[in-house]
Amino acid sequence: MKKYATMLPDIAGSLFKRPATEAYPFVRSQAPMRLRGLLKWTPGPCTGCGLCAMDCPADALRVTMLDRKAKKFFLTYNVDRCLFCGQCVVSCRLGALAMSSQEWELAALTREAFTIRFGKELDDQSGLAGGPQGEPHTDRS
Repeated sequence: MKKYATMLPDIAGSLFKRPATEAYPFVRSQAPMRLRGLLKWTPGPCTGCGLCAMDCPADALRVTMLDRKAKKFFLTYNVDRCLFCGQCVVSCRLGALAMSSQEWELAALTREAFTIRFGKELDDQSGLAGGPQGEPHTDRS
């Protein structure tokens, strides 16, 4: 009986308060500026050196060089392997990689949506058909 008496003030107080949860899909709050979300690639400064892929602890990045002299390459990013640690961004000495603070809702219904290939469409067409090792891909130039 004593237990119920100590709970009554909490129950009475919660009847007149608004819920602490948010109506998330309908009301979106602002994401923090330092949030590490989806990886973004800037093609201009990137030389395809592969430092980002070498330093990735989760092996989420892979640089496939098609032609070293013509600088034809593409970068395969596996979002489902990524730890969002930001080590690839730190390792990129040219500033071609950044983590987006706006794209952080990364749920998908299929596994193919988690493989993103960065590179020019011309490079992708002349490279490996169907992606490296037959993986499906999404082109984002």
